[in-house]
Amino acid sequence: MKTFYKLAACLSLILISTTSLSAKDLDLQLRYQQETGKDTGRFHRLQRSESWKPSETAIIVCDVWDYHHCLNAVKRLEQFAPRLDQLLKTARAEGVTIIHAPSDCMPAYQKHPARKRAMQVTFDGPVPDGIENWCSKIPAEERAVYPLDQSDGGEDDDPEEHAAWAKKLKDLGRNPALPWKSQSPVITVDSERDFISDKGDEVWRILESRGIKNVMLVGVHTNMCVLGRPFGLRQLKQNGKNVVLVRDLTDTMYNPQRWPYVSHFTGNDLIISHIEKYVCPTITSDQLLGDQAFVFKEDKRPHLLIVMAEAEYETNISLPKFAAENLGKHFRVSLIYADEKDRNLIPGIEKINDADVVLFSVRRRVLPAKEMQAIRKYVKAGKPVVGIRTASHAFSLRGKEPPAGYADWTEFDAYVFGGNYKGHHANDLKSMVTINPAQKQNPILDGISDKPFPQAYSLYEVSPLAKGTTVLMTAEIPGKPVEPVAWTFQRKDGGKSFYTSLGHPGDFKQPEFVRLLTNSIYWAAGLDPANVKVSQKVSLNDAPHWSVVEVPGNGSTVKTDQGRWYRCVVRIPEAWKAGKTLLLTAGNADNTQVRAWLNGTPLKSTEKGFQLDRQAVYGNDANLIVLQVTGPAGETDFASAPRLISGQSALPLAGRWQYRTGEDSAFANMPLPAKFGTVTDIVFQP
Repeated sequence: MKTFYKLAACLSLILISTTSLSAKDLDLQLRYQQETGKDTGRFHRLQRSESWKPSETAIIVCDVWDYHHCLNAVKRLEQFAPRLDQLLKTARAEGVTIIHAPSDCMPAYQKHPARKRAMQVTFDGPVPDGIENWCSKIPAEERAVYPLDQSDGGEDDDPEEHAAWAKKLKDLGRNPALPWKSQSPVITVDSERDFISDKGDEVWRILESRGIKNVMLVGVHTNMCVLGRPFGLRQLKQNGKNVVLVRDLTDTMYNPQRWPYVSHFTGNDLIISHIEKYVCPTITSDQLLGDQAFVFKEDKRPHLLIVMAEAEYETNISLPKFAAENLGKHFRVSLIYADEKDRNLIPGIEKINDADVVLFSVRRRVLPAKEMQAIRKYVKAGKPVVGIRTASHAFSLRGKEPPAGYADWTEFDAYVFGGNYKGHHANDLKSMVTINPAQKQNPILDGISDKPFPQAYSLYEVSPLAKGTTVLMTAEIPGKPVEPVAWTFQRKDGGKSFYTSLGHPGDFKQPEFVRLLTNSIYWAAGLDPANVKVSQKVSLNDAPHWSVVEVPGNGSTVKTDQGRWYRCVVRIPEAWKAGKTLLLTAGNADNTQVRAWLNGTPLKSTEKGFQLDRQAVYGNDANLIVLQVTGPAGETDFASAPRLISGQSALPLAGRWQYRTGEDSAFANMPLPAKFGTVTDIVFQP
């Protein structure tokens, strides 16, 4: 009998061993962003490899509801939901834990085995403080500039279609504002293995009880629920989980009619970029499914790669700003910067393999041979190239040999641009730029006046150009030969190129140059430059959107007869709400008047400050504070920072607020709760 038990024990060990060996690790490529140097505000987009054990991994499905108040949001979800279901089935078969988290829908699952399983989990260990709350910001986001305005709720429906959709929801017996009752039926819930929960502490207990270290988040909406829910990215990150966003199986609530006025899909990219910089890495579904990552069918944007590796003209500042203002409607833009310490490294240059158009702003660099070969391969495949200023001598070391293992491309100017860079005139010699009269109808010159404009810096000597070039603009220094400053080139490999020797910071202040460069990128991508709408420069006073300012500020107040509106978001502790008094002091400057609102409710002014109605306060949650300042505008609207006071406790609200001018009473509130509509820039908490 003892022999039998020993044999059984041995067989059990073999079975356990075999089971653990059969569960293949998940080999992932985590994409993240790392600042190029301290406080540069520029980021390298990098990847690292990680292997996750399926038994230590969970996927949380966030708010993939059956209905939504935004019709376009429903349409986009319907596109990727089948692939999401496929991902869950594949991961589940590998041994990954699946947690379905359709918020506000637990009544629909009261008797569901997966819901009961979640409620029956026992875990006696510690549960993080505040895990049951929405999270609007984590410390890593303190210095981030949030990339878009979602305070209108992000709906991007056509008004007529939206009205028809709201009627349909009402006819279905749904509340058009909150129509969800369950998770989408497209998503399979395994009654035997999955969990259903929308509670942060409950989800945490599931994770801890199963020894789960790694979590993937999928679902919607990236900039609201996926980030902020109690089981969302921020809470999991700050409480120690190795969390990633599956970036191709998510969607953002963003309206292109709001700042920064880019396409919906660029809005997605901006939020994903924010997450990679300040919250957690991202992956794509093809890493588990083995095919191609999901792309929305309406997302036809060409991929523009902007390569910046020069120290003379600070294009690592001017080009990102230019791209943000002028290219976000029709392009997917990737920014690649040189390494701050090693001039001959450009982290991320391998992304050229995925590019449709490349813009080079590079000066006298050599690269590891493999990376230079990738550039040669891109060019010789006949793909379009745009170059500015020092791109004419991008990969040439003035006759010097590159270090061992590195490669140059001395013929880059001649081969790619048909150029003949020989040097430049003295920096103090001013030149005037004129369009070529014979090319007035060229699409790259669309929208550009034929009036001469000044070049900001030295004129390059580039004549004569190669056969196959078409000169679009020239510049002249009195008494010197005329030189081409902008041209196209039909390359021998069948590709087309555009080059301009302009590109000094001063040139980016010239609307003619901004239009020229924008048009050239559209042309290179095969798009019609006539569709280009160059960003209008607006002052803070005229900005049609909320801008970020410092409060109390130092001379930033604009001179206007209109009301000046300021808003921020405050997480008010439940204990403060329970106190006897809760006051807001405005700290406004002399001779100004202030009105105040909390979550859209007007506040009563008293001698000590504005008295907050405790019934209007969301305890342990985001609360919107809005101030309207009227009266003479001095150096600042605030003599001191506003403060929130509860008994002996006080929270100074000094820092970043949002600001705009106008007389629209709608500015006093947001059309949705502050936790959904706020941005990380303006969140205060004790």
